[in-house]
Order: sequence, then structure tokens, then C-alpha cells
Amino acid sequence: MSGIITSADAIFSLTLLALWDKPLILDNWGSDRAWEQEALEMAEFRMSIDGKLNKGYVPRAVVQSLTLSAGSASIPYFEAIITGQQQSMSIYTLGAELTLKSTGRKYTFTNGGLSSGTVAPNGGGTLEDRTFSLTWERVFPAGI
Repeated sequence: MSGIITSADAIFSLTLLALWDKPLILDNWGSDRAWEQEALEMAEFRMSIDGKLNKGYVPRAVVQSLTLSAGSASIPYFEAIITGQQQSMSIYTLGAELTLKSTGRKYTFTNGGLSSGTVAPNGGGTLEDRTFSLTWERVFPAGI
């Protein structure tokens, strides 16, 4: 599918075995942004005083933000995660898969958790989008 880069046909599924018996397919994304990941910093560099570059791999978590429309049917699931984590004072382990049909790519997100999320929509002329941040141990890219 050369040259096609739409995100409209993407499928994002979230798994949480502690609460659901099947993956949750997220839908009704935010109007300007659906998901985004921070750039992964994986190395540290230091220059010695005599001009030698020293470098090393440093593992880092992957931070991802999901933005859903205030009317998304997926929001009650995120609210359930927030409530459950607050009540149990523990973090649920999540998994996810992002399938991009337009580019023929798939991304598997492993050993993650919900690190932050809006607890209610902000109100303006209309209710505003809701944002939830997930932190992942690893992300594995692959072809579909």
C-alpha cells in the first residue's frame, strides 16, 4: 500500500487479564491526536577531557499518550483501571497491540501500566478529549 499513511483504519487493542477476558479495541479517538510515543532515549554519551567519546546503552521505559474523544465508549474502561488501581493501591499490568493497516506494520507493547489519566473531561463549548498515559517496558515492531 505504497504512499498510504492514514491512521483512520488503525486498530489499537489493550489487554488487562486482571479485569477483562478479551482485548479491548479502543475507538472514538481525539480529534487532533490519537496516540503518540515519546522518543526513546537509549544511550548516554560522555566526552572525556582528552576528547574521547564514551557511550553506553541505558534501558528506558517507553511513554505513550492515548487521546480519546469525551464520547468514546473506551473511556469507562480507563476509569475502571484508575479506580481499581486507587482502591487496590497497586498497578495493573497491561499489554497492547497497534496495527497500522495503511503501512502494513504492527507494534506490540509489553509489560505496561497506566501511569496517569484525566479523571473527568474538561468542559468548554463541548466536552474536551481525555488523555491517558501508559508506560511500557518494551515495544516490538513487526510486519502484519
